[in-house]
Amino acid sequence: MTTEREYDVVLFGATGFTGRLVAHYLAETSRKTPLRWALAGRSKGKLEGVQREVASVLPPGSSLPLLEASSDDAASLARLARSARVVLTTVGPYAVHGEPLVEACIREGADYVDLTGEPSFVNRLIERHHEDARKAGVRIVNCCGFDSIPHDLGALYTVQKLPKGEPITLEGFVRTTGSFSGGTWQSLLNEMGGVGFAAGNARPWAKDPLPDGRIVEELRPRVRKEPELGGWACPMPSIDPQIVLRSARALDVYGPDFRYGHNLVFSSPLVLAGVTLGMGTIVGLSQIGPARKLLSRLRPSGEGPSAEKRARSWFEVTFRGRSSSRRVLTRVSGGDPGYGETSKMIAESALCLAFDRDRLAPHVGVVTPAAGMGEVLIERLQAAGIRFEVLEG
Repeated sequence: MTTEREYDVVLFGATGFTGRLVAHYLAETSRKTPLRWALAGRSKGKLEGVQREVASVLPPGSSLPLLEASSDDAASLARLARSARVVLTTVGPYAVHGEPLVEACIREGADYVDLTGEPSFVNRLIERHHEDARKAGVRIVNCCGFDSIPHDLGALYTVQKLPKGEPITLEGFVRTTGSFSGGTWQSLLNEMGGVGFAAGNARPWAKDPLPDGRIVEELRPRVRKEPELGGWACPMPSIDPQIVLRSARALDVYGPDFRYGHNLVFSSPLVLAGVTLGMGTIVGLSQIGPARKLLSRLRPSGEGPSAEKRARSWFEVTFRGRSSSRRVLTRVSGGDPGYGETSKMIAESALCLAFDRDRLAPHVGVVTPAAGMGEVLIERLQAAGIRFEVLEG
């Protein structure tokens, strides 16, 4: 990949709710470390608004370039990708808007990070673009926000605490508060509606057997009481377990036999039942075109939770790992999962690819955060205030 570029990072989708938060994070970062970066989006007027928002945070005397680009304009995406070492995109739903930018990054030799939680989109990229990205030496890294950084890197952090060469059983247990933006809501509805839901359940990356007889499998989902965690656990229907399992297939540190289960933890069975019923209703309605349109109006793109609500939000993911000879309990935790910490996670992912390339493992193509950045990104996130800790063992 060519590293002599005009910008270290280009933020595409800078005018959206999450994009503006990422812009503020990068502006603050640029005060502490030299960073050549730019804002990109469809509307120059809206980009100028974000430029004004972050102006007071930028280093004295610095300027922030603006690039006009659109997902339906291949030439503009090519110019954007050609100018950047890393393209960071917050433009979703990714299944609708994401693929042309990925194609541009591969052709122009730019690394890429996004915030998608859409399995159908990730699966499509693996099937269509992994080989081209691998040959180009480019890292296309999906799921660099709350989906799925804490889960993917938390699993890596945990298995590294267990003896090498032993079979490993690992479960993640998620507790969180917080809300979501209009963009996230639109992506969720798009994924659950139509063919996306079925396509997301497919696992093209698991078709081929692993070398040396290695086994990587998902644990059978079940609902049960978890006294150690002080609540009730149920399987979490997200992209996260797929990302963890893909990382385990790519990295030998997960052992010869690795099994993973991913769970949400609720304080009581009544809360669990209420959430399950609500999600089931949304999934059902999203399959019906007119109902999906009505649901999409509940939170339009560009809206999101207030700063006060984000300040009160938090997350923690507890991992319980067992090998033949040892048990370990770890935790990854932080503040507002959907936006405050997500903007931090994706920004640090982009900075990791831009500045730490010489320290990264040689995994290229359409890769997971753990396979693409691994321990180097864990170090960055710890320095940025996200906690990785051993609770037991």
